[in-house]
Amino acid sequence: MLEEQEHRSEVAHLLTRISEEYEAAQRGLTGLSYGTSQHAFITARMEQMSDLQSQLHDLVGDAAIPMVAEQLNAHPDTAQVPEEERREG
Repeated sequence: MLEEQEHRSEVAHLLTRISEEYEAAQRGLTGLSYGTSQHAFITARMEQMSDLQSQLHDLVGDAAIPMVAEQLNAHPDTAQVPEEERREG
């Protein structure tokens, strides 16, 4: 029983970390830095998400992909374009 709870806790932890990396990457799209540093930051976040997804796959097998998709689909859109930029475009 305790092992099952630890397993669920680890799964929840990994899903939370994936969500945090996703949010960080989204914020990198709208941050103040542009060019190479912005690209490197977003790439690092995506690579970290991949590593976390691999760890999740080790725990739950093929169920990891739909779990990650559900987690990210439920995530609020953090990369919305400010209203001023929409009017200028």
